[in-house]
Amino acid sequence: MSLLSVRDLTVHYGGIEAVRGISLDVQAGELVSLIGANGAGKTSTMGALGGLLKAAGSLTYDGVDLSRLPAHERVGRGLALVPEGRGIFAKLTVLENLQMGAYCRNDSSQIAHDLAQQLEQFPRLAERRGQLAGTLSGGEQQMLAIARALMSRPKLLLLDEPSMGLAPILVEQIFRLIERIASEGVAVLLVEQNARQALEIAQRAYVMESGVITLSGEAKALAADPRVRAAYLGH
Repeated sequence: MSLLSVRDLTVHYGGIEAVRGISLDVQAGELVSLIGANGAGKTSTMGALGGLLKAAGSLTYDGVDLSRLPAHERVGRGLALVPEGRGIFAKLTVLENLQMGAYCRNDSSQIAHDLAQQLEQFPRLAERRGQLAGTLSGGEQQMLAIARALMSRPKLLLLDEPSMGLAPILVEQIFRLIERIASEGVAVLLVEQNARQALEIAQRAYVMESGVITLSGEAKALAADPRVRAAYLGH
């Protein structure tokens, strides 16, 4: 059974159907990319999975019907979203942001352990632990958003455009980080406009256009598909 199973998902904004009956799966420990142009419906899909947008269709996560769970309960069950634009708490410190990531947990000794682990994994955040998050650079804010999500101990991490607006050297760091998270057994659903990098690190991928899934399969096979290469890889 898939960790995440989506069937016939639709999302509306007023009279506009942003997501038009898509289906996708993520297995436990799998890294899956969802690629597509601006306006394809990728962020709407992630918002629906995270419980931020109303949606129709079947959403099953770890055997549970997600439609019955509000966003905060999804986090408590191990489904964490890093939204487009990072969504950090700008007026809280780095340390307070990380602590907020564990708000749904009550295992205080393990929270302290995980906090120390995140600060070790992200030395730039450790150096700035007392600094207001809104004063961090874009790359540091993205690292904080990911580290905050990891504080909830997710089984599935939803990453929406984590490389957006970052310098190339930071983009490379973010993708290496995503690979490391996946290698530790956390399933990842990655939404990315940087299709080349997204396909390089994923095991499987979906291509989304105008609210529908038009292609899916192994990431390597999609990277070699002439349609994908022409539309997203510049070939």
